[in-house]
This record gives sequence, C-alpha cells and structure tokens, in this order.
Amino acid sequence: MRTTRGVRLGREFGWLWAAYAVSACGTGLAFGAFSIVAIEVLDASAAQVAVLSAGGLAFGAVLAIPLGPWMETRARRPVMVGLNLVRFAALGSVPVGYLLGVLSFAQLLVVSVVTAAAKIAFGAAGGAYLRSIVAPDRLVVASSRFESVTWSATIVGPPAGGVLIGLFGPVVTFAVDAVGHLLSALGVAAIRTPERAAAATRRTRRRDLVAGWRYIFAHGALRRLFLNALLVNGLIMAAEPPLAVLMLGPLGFSAWEYGLAFAVPCVGGLVGARLAPRVVARFGEHRVLRVFGVLRACWPLGLAFVQPGAVGLVIVMVTEVGLITCCALFNPVLAACRLKYTDAGRQTRVLTAWSVSSTISIAVLTLAWGLVVHLTGPREAIALAGVLLLGTPFLLIRSAGGEGAAVEVEVLAGEVAGLGREQEQGEGDGVLR
Repeated sequence: MRTTRGVRLGREFGWLWAAYAVSACGTGLAFGAFSIVAIEVLDASAAQVAVLSAGGLAFGAVLAIPLGPWMETRARRPVMVGLNLVRFAALGSVPVGYLLGVLSFAQLLVVSVVTAAAKIAFGAAGGAYLRSIVAPDRLVVASSRFESVTWSATIVGPPAGGVLIGLFGPVVTFAVDAVGHLLSALGVAAIRTPERAAAATRRTRRRDLVAGWRYIFAHGALRRLFLNALLVNGLIMAAEPPLAVLMLGPLGFSAWEYGLAFAVPCVGGLVGARLAPRVVARFGEHRVLRVFGVLRACWPLGLAFVQPGAVGLVIVMVTEVGLITCCALFNPVLAACRLKYTDAGRQTRVLTAWSVSSTISIAVLTLAWGLVVHLTGPREAIALAGVLLLGTPFLLIRSAGGEGAAVEVEVLAGEVAGLGREQEQGEGDGVLR
C-alpha cells in the first residue's frame, strides 16, 4: 500500500498553503458579517438581506467571467497578490465607512460583488498555480490540506467571530478579514521561485469568455463531474434556508441549538480531509469519486425527518456529520482530478467557469426553493431536495455497473471506517504534517 505519511510538497506549496490558511481564518471569523452589519447597523429589511446574500454572489460570479481568459495569459502569482489586495481594500472600506458615519447599503452590496468576483478569480489562479508547483501524484495530498484548513476555519471561525463582535462591535470582523487578505498577499509575494513564462498576451475575444465551458462539455469526465457538482452543491445549499425556517419556527429550536447542530458536525470535515489521501492511496481516485459521490448524496434526505427536542437535534447532527465527512473525502479528489483532466493552458478559464457556474446554480436553486417553501412548506422542500439528490450519482456511475457500484460503496465504506480507526490508534497526523 502506498502511504501519504510525511509527504513533503516543497517550499512554494508551504507559502501558498500559509497564504490560504490566513485568508481562510479571516473569512471564517467574518462568517455572516454582511448580514449582521446590514441588519444591526443599516436596519436592512429581509428583502435587502436576501439581495445582499444571493445577489452579491450572482453579480460577483458574472463579473468574474472575463477574468478567466484574462488570467490565462498572465503570471499567476502577481494576479493572486493583486486580487488579495483588492479584497483587502474592499473589505477594509466597510469599517472605514462605519467610523466616518457614511456606510450605506449600496456600499455593502458593491463590496459583496467585488469580493465574490475576486474570490472566484483567486481560486482559479491559485488552482492553476498549484498544478504548476505540485506533482500530479501529490495533488490529492495538497488538496486535502487546503480542505482541512477550510473545515478548521469553519469550526473555529464563526464562534470566535461572534465573540469579537460582542466585544468590539459589528464591523470588527470586516477589519480582521481584510487584514487576513493582506497577509495572504504577502504570503504569496514571498514565493521567490520564478514561474514558467506565461502564454503570449493577446486581446481577449468574445468566444474566449465561454472557452472554459466549451472545454468542460467537450471532455466526458469533466462534464459528468461538473454537472454532478452543480446539482449536489446547489441542492444541498437550497435546503439550508427551509431547514432553518423549520427548526427555528415550528420545531422550536433556539438559536444556540441551531448553531450547535451545524458547528459540531464540521469536525467530520476535518476528519474526512485528513483521511482523503490515505483512502486514495489504498483504493484509487476513481473508486473514491464513485463511492463518496454516492454516499454524499444519500444523507440530506434524512433532514426531512427532523423532530422537535433532543431527538431532532441528534438527527440533524448525525445527518450533517455523514454528509460533511463524505464531502470532505470527495472534494480533494475532485479538485485533483479536475486539474489533471485540464490542459495547462486552459486551467484558469476552466476553474473560473466552474466556480461561476457553481455560484450561480446555488443562488438560482436557493431562490427556487424559496418558492417551493411558499407553495408547499419547509419539510416538503427539504424532502424534494433530498429525493433529487439521490439521482445525482448516476452522473458518476455508469448504468451498466449499477449493482456492482452498490456493492463497492458498501465494501469501501467499511474499509474506510477501518482506516479511521487505524489513524486514531497512532498512524495519525502524517497527512497534515
């Protein structure tokens, strides 16, 4: 069996990882900051908060579309530094406006759009740069380390951000997030290894704007992974608002119980990310994609059966632990395969197209499920999303192998549980060292 214990990925990756980590920590601390400031400082209505959340992401995604082909002909590191500085300036303008007494909803919306676009572009440039500094057989290990940081920030960030807001006021997390992006820019700038020469710069043509999507749909494996990811991410996120309505309304859960139900399961994300390289080393990337692509689609339907009281809280937490753990195992492998399947000269536009589509699909499906809730009810909307999710694995598993795939899921899930027990007994922290 191959092992990932003690894998070293080089100095360049270390700086890139550190830059991502400090940025992710700032973003984790600022979780929900736009809505908090809009409500507490600007007395925004529910409709305005919805526009700020969904509209900011959607417009930011559209703004990011031309950045993909533009970045393809430029060195990645200067672009990444510039995008972090843009986020630093945009986010930093919020506490400045607040202190000067001129903060407005329009400013918040502009900041939301700019940071969303910069985040998509930074992810695309960072993914392409990662592919240039990490060998193909180590991409899963590298991606799992980024995934671990994401879940660690998700576990610690929101509670710590709440404490900071309680102590220093509603805009403090914007300042922290801005500083995090500034430090991230410095971390990327600290990488001294010269990049390979970028492709010759030419004027961006209209057809270049959709080149990422053309490449994805022309590649069979990428197309299936892309459509699966859009549907799974969109349906999972679309079910979150109805679940909040159900738990905080008819079922009578308190705000702290609701927060606990989603904070604790994030530990599963850290566990799944740590296990991903070991699972891939033993079973292979394609098998892991198929198996955990199925498993992550099976959990959300359980949320439709949530009940009041302690039993309901347990149902939500168990369901979320299973879902998040499977996603954290699946995501690093997806990220690695996506880079391997994409030619070096197309990576930034493919990653941009992927992120733009994911953002827009989440926004559209979230709005659509708001209509479903209005027509049926929150529990029915959650159940519909769960049922539709059960069909998404067919994009990953060929119909001819359906029965064998079901057996494979059962066998591999049991063996992965065994790997988890081995890790607890001492094979431990080699992945994240």
